[in-house]
Amino acid sequence: MTPEPHSLTGPDDLTPGPPPGCPAHAVGPQGLYRLHEVRDLRALYRRLREEHGPVAPVLLHDDVPIWVVLGHTENLHMVRTPSQFTRDSRIWTPLTDGRVKPDHPLMPHFAWQPVCSYAEGEEHKRLRGAVTAAVETIDHRGLRRDIGRATQRLVNRFCEAGRADLVDQFAEHLPMAVMCEVLGMPEEYNDRIVQAARDMLKGTETAIASNEYIMGCLRRLTARRRAEPADDFTSHLIGHPAGLSDDEVGAHLRVVLIASYEATANLLANTLRRVLTDPGFRAQLNGGQMTVPQAVEQSLWDEPPFSTILGYFAKQDTELGGRRIRRGDGLLLGIAPANVDPRVRPDLDADMRGNRSHLAFSGGPHECPGQDIGRAIADIGVDKLLTRLPDVRLDCPEEELRWTESMASQHLVELPVRFTPRPQQDVRSQPSHTPMPLPQQRAAWEIGTVRRPAPPAAPPGPRGPEAGAGAPRPHTGSAPTAVNAPAPSAPPVPEAAAGAGAADGRSRPSRWQRFLRWWRGE
Repeated sequence: MTPEPHSLTGPDDLTPGPPPGCPAHAVGPQGLYRLHEVRDLRALYRRLREEHGPVAPVLLHDDVPIWVVLGHTENLHMVRTPSQFTRDSRIWTPLTDGRVKPDHPLMPHFAWQPVCSYAEGEEHKRLRGAVTAAVETIDHRGLRRDIGRATQRLVNRFCEAGRADLVDQFAEHLPMAVMCEVLGMPEEYNDRIVQAARDMLKGTETAIASNEYIMGCLRRLTARRRAEPADDFTSHLIGHPAGLSDDEVGAHLRVVLIASYEATANLLANTLRRVLTDPGFRAQLNGGQMTVPQAVEQSLWDEPPFSTILGYFAKQDTELGGRRIRRGDGLLLGIAPANVDPRVRPDLDADMRGNRSHLAFSGGPHECPGQDIGRAIADIGVDKLLTRLPDVRLDCPEEELRWTESMASQHLVELPVRFTPRPQQDVRSQPSHTPMPLPQQRAAWEIGTVRRPAPPAAPPGPRGPEAGAGAPRPHTGSAPTAVNAPAPSAPPVPEAAAGAGAADGRSRPSRWQRFLRWWRGE
């Protein structure tokens, strides 16, 4: 990005330092702010919008220049115009002229990879078509069942303790458990793969080893599904007519697993934090004025899982938001600042129910294909957790909550809570805060209107054709009536038949009496 002399991107219109009280404390060449050294990005984005409008110049590590797109309309134009902007970083000027070194801290985020998120044209259609088709094969009823059972298992781990950390013990585990099931490797889900995913995203010294651990899981899965296809995402991705190679399958599985994991873990944590710290928000949920899906959607507006995405690159000289963008310039997709653009949200306290025009899942050709999976995990996870633990409450002052923040996302470190200890529940049952034991199932032959003791055995009577020959035999079951239904009225007893047994002095019941006993279930 090369500022033009006397233009809006030149040094003359930039304040040489942050104003008093501004959390943006790091200013580089030409008065541009270094995003990676800013403690409060929300405050900085507000200041940049006031100074530069919807598109502003900033710096990355090593003072590499880039544009951050702040406007909602401008971001949509960028992601929906592949003729002008691409995700292929190989045309980025600072990369081609050597200003971005191979060891640049953000290289894993914008280094080109042979996956659909970086491809365009026919190659994008081929790769994205395979991913989209595999997503469309997911049984959403089965998915919701899997999410519910995974939620029940996780809550069972801590429900008897009366306290928990909903980040470490819930939000960071539920997406991984569900995605391992979706991909077809439920046996790989454990604490180790969750820790590896978190470690990769933190960029620690062990990030490379953690990435190799996850890739090892995905390579084993790919080889297994090549040999034995099943009805899961991986098998459908492998079997797609696009004919993805093993390397392409592994790379796409990694993107799907890690992106969905990080985004959904943040979404769960953010939604639960809002419920626990905003009494009005929780009251609307408890009072039925807001559904859990609506609460999740509000969270996507206010605290999107990814605040920015690195990055887009100009394929030609163009203009965006009143700025001249040169070929090879890089741009950040500003999700968080776009969601609070005053032109689309003049009142940030306004209710956004039913409005899905936020950019939490990006847009255009690279819009997240699995966004409905993320929504389902958050909807069901939050709903079932609150059903199991209705009195859950924050176990620390709200101001003590901490986040790890980067340009890409803001991740809640912990969310300690307390609640009344509850017993574990069957993972296959519907969650309840007052679980009742299931009624013992009766055998089919026991189902009847009224269970009466068996009548005393009658003394043996004379046998012969006249002693009940041809009478209906008593049924071993009951009459076909519903449980607890009133017993049907017996047909009227003819007087002759009623007195037949007594008239001849025999103790054996008549055919009609035996029929009545059978009818009543005696």
